[in-house]
Amino acid sequence: MRIRSALTATAAAGALAVAVAAPAQATEYSSALKITGVQYDAPGRDSNSCSTGNTRDEYLTIKNYSRSTTVNLKGYFVKDAAGNRFTFGSNHYLQPGDYVKLRGGHGTDSDAHNVVYRQNCNFIWNNDKDTIYLYKPSGAHADTHAYTKSGNDRDGNGYITFHG
Repeated sequence: MRIRSALTATAAAGALAVAVAAPAQATEYSSALKITGVQYDAPGRDSNSCSTGNTRDEYLTIKNYSRSTTVNLKGYFVKDAAGNRFTFGSNHYLQPGDYVKLRGGHGTDSDAHNVVYRQNCNFIWNNDKDTIYLYKPSGAHADTHAYTKSGNDRDGNGYITFHG
């Protein structure tokens, strides 16, 4: 991953009326970026304490599936069914085939570890079910996935893969 500048995040909560989609069902949109997986249930007992919690272990993986186009993440945003939102606020470039893990908690973004942090210690993904939306800077859908713990996490490890 090629992160070219520091990350700024926008974390906002709001209400969003959403119809519950079929579990782990994706609607394909015209976008090179896709959600490839989510660690929706961080290992251990959930604690959003910034100093001792495990929100860093909750993450979303986004991959650039293009064979030739580098994608700038600036302005892309993800949110959940409740409207919790994270916006990539700076220029971040994903080369073709590259990925980024968007983690909770505070930390330093790293090219070597393909990671950016939300700079927020609150959990975003629900442990029982949720819907994850990825949007382009224009507001157009890039990818959407709904999941349920009982229907999609067959091994019970809190991780679900999308786009196989």
